[in-house]
Amino acid sequence: MKILISGFEPFGDSPINPTQELLERIAQETFEGVDVHTLLLPVRYDDCAERLLEETERLQPDAVIACGLAAGRVSVTPERVAINVKDTESYADNGGRSPRDEPIRQGGPDGLFATLPIRQMVKELRAADIPSSVSNTAGTYICNNTMYALLDSLRQKEAKTLAGFVHFPASTRLSVLKPTLPSLPQETLLDALRIIVKVTAQAIHDRDMHRI
Repeated sequence: MKILISGFEPFGDSPINPTQELLERIAQETFEGVDVHTLLLPVRYDDCAERLLEETERLQPDAVIACGLAAGRVSVTPERVAINVKDTESYADNGGRSPRDEPIRQGGPDGLFATLPIRQMVKELRAADIPSSVSNTAGTYICNNTMYALLDSLRQKEAKTLAGFVHFPASTRLSVLKPTLPSLPQETLLDALRIIVKVTAQAIHDRDMHRI
């Protein structure tokens, strides 16, 4: 099976993005029966989604795990839902755009739910002593833009691909530069992503076994 994992370049006033390092590290990992593919996305409205959709179309993965930084959160948070809006609350994207109250797709559904096994992810992460919870808001910035467009595209194609988004807190290295930020060690974030990949792979296996 194939699993595509995406992350983001640095943005705003953050000189690093922990998800970029996660991609570099997870690409070196070996998972039994799983081919892991990675993709670094730009922090630019719509371009982020277009890049991910292009790679998803090319690769035809069994699952897409999009990852992003949620600085200020204290745990690893799989997202439940994406909403059809682009709204810039604090700073422009890396291309200087700051849309307000714009739909991601005109006439698209108001919200779309992740199809990744988010509850099992949280259960397994907590069992490994990694703080985790289901999040009910992916925000209205680039992460939500990416998640919504991905789910919307797969829905329209009636694809069986599992897909969703996981937000990671700041890494310790990032919090050194911003001391007020809650953080987890980068190695803990990597452990979390390993678990997320394994849980997703198991969900794909179970689904396919039920088809036989």
